[in-house]
Amino acid sequence: MVKHHIYWWNLENLFDIENSPRRSQFLNDHLGSELHGWNTNILNKKITNLTSIISQFNDNQGPDILGVCEVENEFVIELLITAMNVALNRQYAFVISESEDKRGIDTALIYDTEKYGPEQLTFSLRIIKRNSTRDLFQVHINTANGNKLICILNHWPSRSGGELTSEPFRIMVAENLSYWIERIYEEQGDDAAILLMGDFNDNPFNKSITNYLMAINNKALVKSNRVRLKYFYNVMHRFMDDQIGTFVFGNEYNLLDQFMVSKSILSEKPTLPFKLSSAAIVDFPELTSGSYNKPVKFGRPNASKFNLNGYSDHLPIKIVLSEKALT
Repeated sequence: MVKHHIYWWNLENLFDIENSPRRSQFLNDHLGSELHGWNTNILNKKITNLTSIISQFNDNQGPDILGVCEVENEFVIELLITAMNVALNRQYAFVISESEDKRGIDTALIYDTEKYGPEQLTFSLRIIKRNSTRDLFQVHINTANGNKLICILNHWPSRSGGELTSEPFRIMVAENLSYWIERIYEEQGDDAAILLMGDFNDNPFNKSITNYLMAINNKALVKSNRVRLKYFYNVMHRFMDDQIGTFVFGNEYNLLDQFMVSKSILSEKPTLPFKLSSAAIVDFPELTSGSYNKPVKFGRPNASKFNLNGYSDHLPIKIVLSEKALT
């Protein structure tokens, strides 16, 4: 069996430098003083810190696939994968969704070119909530065995303004994603292997996830479901009782970062290539602090909490999929 070690991480505002020539004037004006003091040295320090953690993934071998969010542009992703390639002696490449998010932060997928490719087919679905928000980003990963894994990256609208006030926006995105998934099944067939990953800004039990996206904690129901509007299995439910989340607000644990798999990845049919092997929250000791295991954030120079030894305000998560080797 071939193992695919797949990670997701919200990198917490991985911006290009202040007044970057690669940033539109609109974004420079909109961000205002948010990036005051965010210079080349600080950006490089952030890249170094992130790479020190990513290099420990997969027992120090690095990820096969890494989905990320809160990255501004291709320049900062190039910096990150260059550092990863040096640290891990692997050949990573990336695809990025250039959305019209008002803060200029997007999602991207990093992958090992020696395990996947050569061509990654991508689609984006723009979500509008009065103004554009982050795109839903679909990437087709082709394995060395010739099998296709469809990854959809998510960074749903934040809880700013309050969880209940902002909830309708996440429900709206969930409905759009459900509709989009139906179209994928129509195009790719009912056995399409689909992996949803992202920062959903809701917990696995919130109704945007369970009632609208239809991602649940019932393997049997997912496996037996035959209706067109198919269920997904949310692999993060198993961590709900643990004293750790991927994001901590006050003294409350939240599992905002999640993986969800389609029916075919749970199926016992021998003809289907991918199987769910394991999942985890990555909580290396240096990533958390305090009695609530709060992620050690990096922050920004203009903010009250700025820590050059930090990483992100979210913890990474991991899923391992097994794939049948060629016979």
